[in-house]
Amino acid sequence: MKKTGLFFGTFNPIHIGHLVIANHIVEFTALDEVWFVVTPKSPFKQKKSLLENHHRYQMVYEAVKDYPKLGVSDIEFGLSEPNYTVDTLAILQDKYGGERAFSLIMGEDNLKSFHKWKNYEAILEYYPIYVYPRISENPIPERLQGHPGIQFVKAPVMEISATFIRREHKAGKNIRPLLPEAVWKYMDEMNFYR
Repeated sequence: MKKTGLFFGTFNPIHIGHLVIANHIVEFTALDEVWFVVTPKSPFKQKKSLLENHHRYQMVYEAVKDYPKLGVSDIEFGLSEPNYTVDTLAILQDKYGGERAFSLIMGEDNLKSFHKWKNYEAILEYYPIYVYPRISENPIPERLQGHPGIQFVKAPVMEISATFIRREHKAGKNIRPLLPEAVWKYMDEMNFYR
C-alpha cells in the first residue's frame, strides 16, 4: 500500500517553496509520494489573477516531471462547486483505496482554521495530517494540539508567496529564481501575470 500525501492548492503559479516543502516531506516522513492537487477556478469567485485550470495544472506538471516521488492530480476539476476536501478524499478513496493510503499536507496557518472545515473530525479520524511550518499569528486551537493524527514536520520555512511572484513579475522584477526553470519558461512563453 503506497502512502500518498496530498498537497492542495491553486498553485498560481507553483514555485520553489512548494517544491522544497513537498520534496522535504516525501524524503523525511513515512510518505512514499506527494501529489499536488490543483484546485479549480471557482465559478462563484471570479478571481482575475487566477489562471485557467489547465495552465496551472501544466505548470505543476512541468515542475514535478523530473521528480519520481512527486505527482500532480486534477481530480477536483470535474467535481461540482462548492467542493470540500472531505468529498475529494472520499472520491480518491473510492478510486485508489485498494492501492493507496492518503494523508493531507498543510501549512501551520491552515491548521489553525482546520476546525472550520466541513467534517474536519472525519478527516482527522481517517487521514493523517502532515503540517509544515509557516510564520503566522494565531495559536493552534487546543482541540488540535497533541492530536495523534497530526504530525509536525521540521521542513524549511519558505516565505515565498505566489501573490508576491505575480505582483513583482507584473512590476517587471526578475522573479525567475523563485520558480522551477520549466515553470518559468512556460509562464514566460504564455506571457502570464504581466
